[in-house]
Amino acid sequence: MTIELLLLCTLAALLELDTTYVFQLTFSRGLIAGPIFACLSGDWVAGIQAGVFTELLFADVNPLGTILPPSAVVCCAVSLGLHMGGTEMCLSFIWGVLGALLFSFVEQHMRRVRANLLGMWENKIMQRPSYIKRVMLMELSGSFLVTFVFLLLFTWGAGQIMLWLQPHISVRALFACRFAYMAVPWIGLASLLPEFRLKRR
Repeated sequence: MTIELLLLCTLAALLELDTTYVFQLTFSRGLIAGPIFACLSGDWVAGIQAGVFTELLFADVNPLGTILPPSAVVCCAVSLGLHMGGTEMCLSFIWGVLGALLFSFVEQHMRRVRANLLGMWENKIMQRPSYIKRVMLMELSGSFLVTFVFLLLFTWGAGQIMLWLQPHISVRALFACRFAYMAVPWIGLASLLPEFRLKRR
């Protein structure tokens, strides 16, 4: 576990707050998060690739109603965190997508817990309005901490698995992973085509 990984997880946890909790300045979009993380990894090509590929892969999943899309921040952070540790980018991105999907379940659980506490918070805020500041601080800190711990444990665990697994991956399997990785943007673009198709009158 390196200083770079700790910094990456800290920065990613902060950017994840930008999704819905604070600011919403789109820093949590893959196109922006990937290059930002590249500042830590030093690999700009990998950062831009991870950002663009993540953006295209999850482009057709919209956060409407109860739909919670996979986190672009988590995908980019895990991908670049593993890549910094020596894992091939095509394999790192697979772990990144898996991490983003798993984090969606973590986020859903956090929201359920938060929903159960709304009544208690409302009563305390009605009794003492200044309590709202404490609630906001607790929730932001809790969300940051959960994201940080998830990223750190998942990236570190995946890195340990890849240290053992990568030397055993055959040349053909690695070629297939590279091919699949390069196909990601085309898959994403194909999913967007129906959105831009002109309707006939």
